Amino acid sequence: MQRAAQNACGAHRGFTTSLSPASYYRRISIQFSRRTTVLPHRTVMSSSSQWKCTPRVFPTSGFELLDQSIKLDEETLPTYQSEKYYPVNQGEILNDRYQTLAKIGYGVTSTVWLAKDLTTSTYVVLKVYVTGQNRDHERELDIYKHMNRVETKHPGRNFIRRLLDSFYIQGPHGCHICLSPGHVITLDDMKSGIRQLLIALDFLHSECHVIHTDLQLKNLLLPKPETSYLSRFEEAEATDPSPRKILSDRTIYKSLGFIPKGGLPLLADFGEARIGDQEHSEDIMPNVYRAPEVILKSTWNYKVDIWNIAMVAWDLVSPRTLINGKNPNGIFDDRVHMAELVALLGPPPPEFRDQRHLSSAFWDELGNWKEVVPVPEITLESRAEKVEGDDKEGFLRWLRMALRWNPQDRPTALELLYDEWMMKGLGEVRAEGS
Repeated sequence: MQRAAQNACGAHRGFTTSLSPASYYRRISIQFSRRTTVLPHRTVMSSSSQWKCTPRVFPTSGFELLDQSIKLDEETLPTYQSEKYYPVNQGEILNDRYQTLAKIGYGVTSTVWLAKDLTTSTYVVLKVYVTGQNRDHERELDIYKHMNRVETKHPGRNFIRRLLDSFYIQGPHGCHICLSPGHVITLDDMKSGIRQLLIALDFLHSECHVIHTDLQLKNLLLPKPETSYLSRFEEAEATDPSPRKILSDRTIYKSLGFIPKGGLPLLADFGEARIGDQEHSEDIMPNVYRAPEVILKSTWNYKVDIWNIAMVAWDLVSPRTLINGKNPNGIFDDRVHMAELVALLGPPPPEFRDQRHLSSAFWDELGNWKEVVPVPEITLESRAEKVEGDDKEGFLRWLRMALRWNPQDRPTALELLYDEWMMKGLGEVRAEGS
């Protein structure tokens, strides 16, 4: 996979271009393979014959210039290495097609940009990945291709984000894969969102035989925001540009926390997904979302997604995550995590402990907690004090169904969907064609 990615970057003979020294577009010379173009300010560029709209020229002033000494966005991440990130510029044209408009997100593996497809005059989101991880990103592409080959009328297919495009660009320090997935959002309607995600999960599990393994808020996207909203967003960026800091080798833009209005969430980001009909034991899931079998480094299956979706539901209605997991030094600690689970869910059943050899690090032969760390005096009820709603008891009962120690005791996605609490007030939900 790594070799294929490198070949993709080197598929065309490279050439060198010098960019105009306009204000925050610093002068650089890089080799690239006819995949990226920067639109210099105050410069007229001949348009591609395939473009249906003219690229926007962004202002060279009027933006807030941030202190270079203050870490911004991806710079704040513990694993940040500047040379791994492609130095995207506002107004840059990637793949002779997509003009970047504004940075709307970032993470350890990519920066996320709202862009305009100049060939269709529509808005898209671009994820520009860091170098050195092409194998992981190729795996995500493989999962998308696998799902696209599944012939089905299952309604969950409509709730899976489709990959619109993928391509490679050559940066100053290596090759970067770019994906055009959809529109990044958070949820504002918990039940409707979770209901739709459960249908999507049933499609993944029952039709595609895929385990997502990484359900969290940042991996949920809108199917299609209103074009008028996106147009206003673009105009605002042209008249009131986003803050940024200018360094010697790149400009780092402040992400705008872009939240389009309307629509329901799509399940996205399959970079950590696995084919489900085989045994797995890899280390997966973000720390606070990890299922107990993952903490104990045991084998896992589709039911890790059920655990995850309960955690996502909690995050939607609570101002803090269900699990803290940090020791007195502020470091995430599996022992603290497990102690919190004991407090919230009660002790695990004997069959769960007996099937996982690392259980002996936490419980003795009689199932007594070894006091590796104290079990905190917390309950689901006390954690839910700030959760607002008419049927908090129903929500906590639904949550406990999904957060069971034994994976085999957790319900399926459809069982969670058709639960009385989840169905209440939502009308009849049907999964025809499943």
